[in-house]
Amino acid sequence: MIERALQKKLIDLSEKFQVVTLTGPRQSGKTTLVKSIFPSYSYVSLEEPDIRQFALTDPRGFLSNYPDGVIFDEIQHTPDLFSYIQTIVDTERDRKFILTGSSNFLLMEKISQTLAGRTGILHLLPLSLFELENGGYRFEKYETPIYAGQYPRIYDRNISPNDFFPSYIQTYVERDVRLMKNIGDINSFIQFIQLCAGRTGQLLNYSSLANDAGISPNTVKSWISILEASYIVYRVQPYHKNFNKRLVKQQKLYFHDTGIACALLRIQDERQIGTHYMKGALFENLIINEFIKYNFNKGNRQYPYFWQDNHGREVDCLLEDGDELSAIEMKSAKTIDNSFFDNLKFWYDLTNTSPDNGYVVYGGEKSYQTNLGTYVSWNDLKRIKFIQND
Repeated sequence: MIERALQKKLIDLSEKFQVVTLTGPRQSGKTTLVKSIFPSYSYVSLEEPDIRQFALTDPRGFLSNYPDGVIFDEIQHTPDLFSYIQTIVDTERDRKFILTGSSNFLLMEKISQTLAGRTGILHLLPLSLFELENGGYRFEKYETPIYAGQYPRIYDRNISPNDFFPSYIQTYVERDVRLMKNIGDINSFIQFIQLCAGRTGQLLNYSSLANDAGISPNTVKSWISILEASYIVYRVQPYHKNFNKRLVKQQKLYFHDTGIACALLRIQDERQIGTHYMKGALFENLIINEFIKYNFNKGNRQYPYFWQDNHGREVDCLLEDGDELSAIEMKSAKTIDNSFFDNLKFWYDLTNTSPDNGYVVYGGEKSYQTNLGTYVSWNDLKRIKFIQND
């Protein structure tokens, strides 16, 4: 098992809350992590039909079987348990619960209704490049993790991405999507996800996506919300500070794991990425995912921003740390070029900031400090001040 960076925060919250909730995509390692940290706790999978039926029909009797610490896995299947757990933690101060689930929407809805203020909440995403490196996986080129993705099972069991992701996507659609919403035409939904993969890193145009998918803009918004709730995609917001009125207001769309995006784009081999029209977007997605995992692993559910004006000037990623911003451009090229700093130079002038917080993450192997900012290798992200402040 590759050690998870979230472990420290999970232990910390378990000492402060009677209930800790861990969410994240299917097979991101939630069950493995909680069972390794809390080996003395009883483990109950609520995906098993008979166990789930017992919990739903006799919740008090079901919960009475676990007077000590217990892990309830995939608890979104038994939403009524939350009210009973609330009563227990309000009256029995020694009872401990670890709850896991892969449907963020269903979990958060029930938590806000019953366990608000009573549970610590954490989110476990697939492995980060840092975790993989610490586990003995250091990649020679970025195409490898882009194509393979970063789900633990691919590395723990040496499964080919071509075997893992088609079944993952099919299982996700057949189980999680239908749990959240009654979608009649599953094939249309799968086609919709494929269209989203082709828009990775792009400004999100709901009308255009609706036309291509043959559905309404409102359905597009609903389906993207489903994909977000199950940790397939996420949206990045434009930076909110109004430096001028000519800023784009659309969001950008990314995938929580680039391996899923590659599978949806029908990329069959990492060598295809080098000449693929989505190479730059996939590289950008890989790096932004690392910044998000860094935040989530500290218990901070914060996403980066981007900045773009209506003349096409853009900063790919803005990382906020208190009052300080790190501005980052991402280039899949493996050779440095000072033109990579052009948009950052405009940003420095606009915001009256120093190149000390400007970075170009690129596809090469070496990092360099320059008077325009810092070139950071894709596998040397700890050179970025935002990451250094751990």
